[in-house]
Amino acid sequence: MADPRGFLTTQRETPKRRAVDVRIRDWKEVYEEQPFGDLQKQAGRCMDCGIPFCHQGCPLGNLIPEWNDLIWRGERSEAINRLHATNNFPEFTGRLCPAPCETACVVAINTEAVTIKQVELRTIEEAFNNNLVLPLPPDRLTGKTIAVIGSGPAGLAAAQQLTRAGHTVAVYERAERIGGLLRYGIPEFKMEKSIVDRRIAQMEAEGTRFRVGVNVGVDITGQELRTKYDAVVLAIGATNWRDLSVPGRDFKGIHQAMEYLPWGNKQALGELTIEAPINANGKHVVILGGGDTGADCLGTAIRQGAASVTQLEIMPRPTQERPSSQPWPTYPMIYRVSSAHEEAGERLYAVSTEEFLGDADGNLRALKLVETKFINGKFEKVEGSEHEIPADLVFLAMGFLGPEKSEMISQLEVQLDDRGNIKRDDAFATTEEGIFVCGDAGRGQSLIVWAIAEGRSAASAVDEYLMGETQLPAPIEPTSRSLTV
Repeated sequence: MADPRGFLTTQRETPKRRAVDVRIRDWKEVYEEQPFGDLQKQAGRCMDCGIPFCHQGCPLGNLIPEWNDLIWRGERSEAINRLHATNNFPEFTGRLCPAPCETACVVAINTEAVTIKQVELRTIEEAFNNNLVLPLPPDRLTGKTIAVIGSGPAGLAAAQQLTRAGHTVAVYERAERIGGLLRYGIPEFKMEKSIVDRRIAQMEAEGTRFRVGVNVGVDITGQELRTKYDAVVLAIGATNWRDLSVPGRDFKGIHQAMEYLPWGNKQALGELTIEAPINANGKHVVILGGGDTGADCLGTAIRQGAASVTQLEIMPRPTQERPSSQPWPTYPMIYRVSSAHEEAGERLYAVSTEEFLGDADGNLRALKLVETKFINGKFEKVEGSEHEIPADLVFLAMGFLGPEKSEMISQLEVQLDDRGNIKRDDAFATTEEGIFVCGDAGRGQSLIVWAIAEGRSAASAVDEYLMGETQLPAPIEPTSRSLTV
């Protein structure tokens, strides 16, 4: 184990965030760098417990006690090797994952958890800084060709694994640049896009091919794709956003979060060639949805100079401590404060939007809200609690309902399940021979760590489908290895 008494003698300490009045004036990441010596002390808090429940908490099965011990000892090269053994992109999860491993940490039973997420992030950053992240091209090519549709974390993980297995892999992305939601949905202040670019460069050096600006189903048909490739992996995400059908929805100034966030990223990167059609500067902004996407809208609106920002959540405010119904080591629904919440804005809980109110010109001017109570499994409005709040701009950040029902889905003839996701068996195979699905498109809206785990597991299934056997690891082991439909 690391420091035998570390969990008793060292208090949990995370990196400091830059001062609010400084960081809201730029788009750079909000955290300061933690001295490596301090990080080693944090890694030394790991108990290397007999049953590491952090493994259970992590969908990737990260070997957390092992790389905690290696970082504590200063063995950077061995640490990144152990981390990369289970996770293709720790620089993504180290920034964006909500760290279910930490809520499952044994130390967290009666004190604060080990800073697993920060040790993970710093391990990969130390590796990049010391030229320890190198391309791993295959020793030989199999002659098999695979198309991966979608370049988010699931698609990239599947593509990298399959390329390293010796297959010729092409990743198709309909946007102008690779990264999916990593590039267009995650604000720069949470993850600078240079982080994505350096990993893409490694994948290109390994042999993965990228096809940007190609809308599968339009620019190339599903039939052409199946004819050209031996297997197809669908990693198109769950981008069918949830809407709100209440009176006034058609007023100008109401947008989906994912209609807004890409423009904010383009602004942050200096890529705008036209005036952004959605900008919060000088506006009274209201965000519907209290999750991470809502917080991303909040931080973006603050940096654009919004006059005010209010974030609404239909659920009551969570408690500071674990609810009794969510005991250790489960992931609890507790009150959390993101960096964006520190910066500005008001959070309102247990409220619901009854109506959007507009002016004579069709522009949004306010929201009519009502307080709610959760009774017998449904939300009931509190009579007499109706009130208005001003709003020039509203962002809907209420989650997603599965993949878009696109021409590609129709052309490939894959079936959907009752939830609207692409139907698959326990080996990630769809109802059509040679077509596989991973990530949110098959699982439903979920975490980045699940997306990477699914990409790795789907790659293992595809490799076995093509070659009859596989040596690729699968974090999500199927109960059956039958890949026939």
